[in-house]
Amino acid sequence: MRTPLWMPSEERRRNANITRFINEVNARYGLNLASYSDLYNWSVNNIPDFWAAVWDFAEIKASKKTDSVVTDLSVFPGAKWFPGARLNFAENLLRYRDEQTAFIFKGETQISKRMTYAGLYDSVARLAYSLREAGIGAGDRVVGYMPNMIETVVCMLAAASLGATWSSCATDIGPAAAIERLGQVEPKAMITADGYFYKGRMFDTLGHAEEVVRGIPSLQKVIVVSYTRERPDISQIPDAVHYDDFLSKESNQEIQFEQLPFDHPQYIMFSSGTTGKPKCMVQSAGGVLINHLKELLLHTDLKRTDTIMYITSCSWMMWNWLISSLAVGATIVLYDGNPNHPDPGAMWKLIQDEEITIFGCSASYLHFLKKEGISPGRDYDLSSLREISQTGSPLSAEGFEYVYRDIKADLHFNSISGGTDINGCFAAGSPILPVYAGELQSPALGMKINAYDEKGRPIRDEQGELVCEAPAPSMPLYFWNDLDGSKYFDAYFSVYPNVWRHGDYILFHSDTGGVTFYGRSDAVLKPSGVRIGTAEIYTQLEKLPEIADSLAVGQNHQDDQRVILFVKLAPGFTLTGELKEKIRWTLRENASPRHVPALIFEAPEIPYTLNMKKVESAVTNIINGRAVTNREALMNPGSLEFYEKVVEQLR
Repeated sequence: MRTPLWMPSEERRRNANITRFINEVNARYGLNLASYSDLYNWSVNNIPDFWAAVWDFAEIKASKKTDSVVTDLSVFPGAKWFPGARLNFAENLLRYRDEQTAFIFKGETQISKRMTYAGLYDSVARLAYSLREAGIGAGDRVVGYMPNMIETVVCMLAAASLGATWSSCATDIGPAAAIERLGQVEPKAMITADGYFYKGRMFDTLGHAEEVVRGIPSLQKVIVVSYTRERPDISQIPDAVHYDDFLSKESNQEIQFEQLPFDHPQYIMFSSGTTGKPKCMVQSAGGVLINHLKELLLHTDLKRTDTIMYITSCSWMMWNWLISSLAVGATIVLYDGNPNHPDPGAMWKLIQDEEITIFGCSASYLHFLKKEGISPGRDYDLSSLREISQTGSPLSAEGFEYVYRDIKADLHFNSISGGTDINGCFAAGSPILPVYAGELQSPALGMKINAYDEKGRPIRDEQGELVCEAPAPSMPLYFWNDLDGSKYFDAYFSVYPNVWRHGDYILFHSDTGGVTFYGRSDAVLKPSGVRIGTAEIYTQLEKLPEIADSLAVGQNHQDDQRVILFVKLAPGFTLTGELKEKIRWTLRENASPRHVPALIFEAPEIPYTLNMKKVESAVTNIINGRAVTNREALMNPGSLEFYEKVVEQLR
């Protein structure tokens, strides 16, 4: 077995939430579980007992409990969770009303705000009162077109307290993309802001907000937060009111939390939309709540004494995940802006100054720091930091090593992967397990995942399709406007009957129990019929100082598939014949001859989704002569023009 990068100390194991959970499960069910592996196996073989134990451990607040956990696990999709239970999502996140800090907001401009749990409860109560007066109630949709601010969370919680369903996207996405997402769910009310800051520039978004409002005829009330200036003129936006004017003036109100079924719709999340109109995935209040608390308490080891932060926007599910930390009573740091402004040390200075204990980021952020030679552990006091959580796309083994070498040697590096689809993780970390380079530590508790080969057989130590063989509470209830359920079925269940196929390419390590992710399975390359994960190519290219970024796609060619590689070069380099040969040699020697691209092109830009994932599917479509239907889903849609010109050369 390989040497781990990190082993938890005996003290850390002893004090971990998951250790207390194992003890409670053993006492409750007369078991003798002794390890994470024991707990995991029990959790997927005794699914109702496991989720019942999580409910109690997380102290979920409900006006009515139920003895039944799930109707029928063989009904997949369609199993009903905790039938008969009544609860409110916001009530669970607002269980604390004391003077502990709930939020620290930091804007790129150094605008800073703090809010206590008592202040948060009061703000939510006042906004909920005003929304109720405006006719918002259970089943209505309230949406956010917002920066990552405290007011965004206040509005979500106020809507949820009334039983309204929440959906959001960040103000840095264009109005057409916002309408395409938010318009589908026919919202009654929207909260937006006058602008945002990015890379030191102020962006006025009132014009965009007006366009979005005029493009969504169902809107009856638009609440505008002043962020970039004092009380801007909002008269051009139909049905608009300033946030401060809309907020009820009455303090010390008690929130009337609507008591609703476990499967009451809480969130509508959007797929990336890179292959068509974004899918609207409706997720239940109870399902998201219990799954988030499982992940925060057991996998992240979050405690009331923690200060947690994730680099995210409200377009990404990690925002929803982060906000559920309120139910644990932790302090949440919200950051809005470019994480590398004014320099790549910005987030590490924030960790130092606010004594952040758990910091979350993407693989692309860590790869950027590594490429730039940034050493946060040398330059900042990171004594408070005990965990880094990472997600978004696969992180190379060298990326893991960089964290332990250049950030901090003694921390839990918690690499997680799942998806917007389940508002959570299929594979995650554990504070009581070792960390191995390039591996997520374990399958997530209660998630019966496997890797299948092309014949649908379970495999170990070989790359295969990520599947989930049993239902879980946060899986979507349904897709919006998918009346017969066919879109939902086609998205996950059309390949393997009664089994969720997620669309990721993974490998289970039988020696460590860890899981390595290789990228989306729809982007898997198959030269000469051999399946290759694109992450294997990117991992090798990250080692070359000449290459800033890369994208590999497959082109159907002469009854086979050939690999085409696009590289964005680091400043000062050109794509010479010598560099092309160096790329081919690196891939041949460190991966295999199958990984060597047939053609290499220099690209000015690599396309990314709004959630910072490389867009292999859109470029694959272009290279193979298929249409790209939804450019608005990209962070940089103009980047595709280059790839369309390349097609002419390929012909």
